[in-house]
Amino acid sequence: MSHPFDLSGKVAAVTGANTGIGQAIALALAAAGADVACIGRSDPVETVAQIGALGRRAAAIVADLSSIAPVVPIVAETVARLGRLDILVNNAGTIRRSAAVDFTEDDWDAVVDTNLKTAFFLSQAAARHMIAAGHGGRLINVASMLSFQGGIRVASYTASKSGLAGLTKALANEWAPHGLTVNAIAPGYIATNNTAALRADPERDRAILDRIPAKRWGEPGDIGGAAVFLASDAATYVQGHVLAVDGGWLAR
Repeated sequence: MSHPFDLSGKVAAVTGANTGIGQAIALALAAAGADVACIGRSDPVETVAQIGALGRRAAAIVADLSSIAPVVPIVAETVARLGRLDILVNNAGTIRRSAAVDFTEDDWDAVVDTNLKTAFFLSQAAARHMIAAGHGGRLINVASMLSFQGGIRVASYTASKSGLAGLTKALANEWAPHGLTVNAIAPGYIATNNTAALRADPERDRAILDRIPAKRWGEPGDIGGAAVFLASDAATYVQGHVLAVDGGWLAR
């Protein structure tokens, strides 16, 4: 009998799989047995190669998720190349920093469209396929500490990630009867491109580390286990949950 975290025979699609958290999630799912469609604005060559080295199949799909135009083709190409779709991870995201009084409409739309609008419509396309196929499915959104808090100088990012947490619950309510689970992971302060500006600011870096009980920035690989859990049979009865992986940030 396989263990409850075994993803053998499953196919996952992970957005933003080129680097950072998305790459770490794609590799963790592959290590658990899944084949993975790796979706990125640029060709995720390195991620695909590492998945191949794990003995799993990988498909690279280049797509610009700043609009919803690619969402239906992403699902169709994943199924055509890997045979099915069982798991979707909405990880792709962007951030713009500015004082709220100076925030532009372009900066607002660029973040909300990618982080929230496209995540919804890609989830919709994946859910339509999963429901029609009748084999259930797992949808996992990558939220943020700013799904719980306000942040500073990141109005559109906070709005998008708070919205994503609410959307996770709303979709779980609708799709649970179809055998789909919808949950989210809220990473804490992870060392990625999106947090480079914070880590480069000695004052902000020190203030962040002083609050984290684990006393370190997270690594992208710290998120992989949570993704495997939520994608697996171990999480069959977990619905609408936002799982913080934050080194204890929210506990302070």
